[in-house]
Amino acid sequence: MAGNHHQLVLSRNMANSPAIGIDLGTSFSCVGVLHHGRVEIIENDHGNRLTPSYIAFTDTERLVGDAAKNQVAINPTNTLFDVKRLIGRKFEDPTVQSDMKHWPFEVVSDDGKAKLRVDYKGEKKYFLPEEISSMVLSKMKEIAEAFLGKTVTDAVITVPAWFNNSQRQATKDAGTISGMNILRIINEPTAAAIAYGWDKKARCCEVQMVSGWR
Repeated sequence: MAGNHHQLVLSRNMANSPAIGIDLGTSFSCVGVLHHGRVEIIENDHGNRLTPSYIAFTDTERLVGDAAKNQVAINPTNTLFDVKRLIGRKFEDPTVQSDMKHWPFEVVSDDGKAKLRVDYKGEKKYFLPEEISSMVLSKMKEIAEAFLGKTVTDAVITVPAWFNNSQRQATKDAGTISGMNILRIINEPTAAAIAYGWDKKARCCEVQMVSGWR
């Protein structure tokens, strides 16, 4: 029943406003849609089905995905990645404190919340993890819309099975900030099983699309 329920979610109003499935991964993200009866993993504008979960800020623009990752060597302190490891966590969380030692960008505390500090267009800017994640989700939305040729408003987002309520809510908030209506937050193993159920001949990428890329 659970699989059928989620299939109905992604099939909802396919003719008018298709729902998309997004794997918001730590290192890479991807987006799929039920297309002609099977899960289609959509290529981005670089021809890749996986988009780096990177956001970069420069003196003139904001970069997302491949463009952001490609310039990380020359702009390390203003290129954000691994943000999934921050979402829904407090600044003093031991995981956050440990990860901070390995990141070139700055994470600061704002009333106990973890925020990311960057220089953008000559000014210091502070972003919540869900705000940065929303930028990746917006990119996934754009990729899907370019493929479908229509506006996308509804989405399902996958999260690790071990995500707690705070992390799940923050992920949903990121989706809302991106301008989408988040129909469900579902566990990655569940999503993988659903994708396989739709297309038992699914290729590895199609099954793993929603099983999580770390």
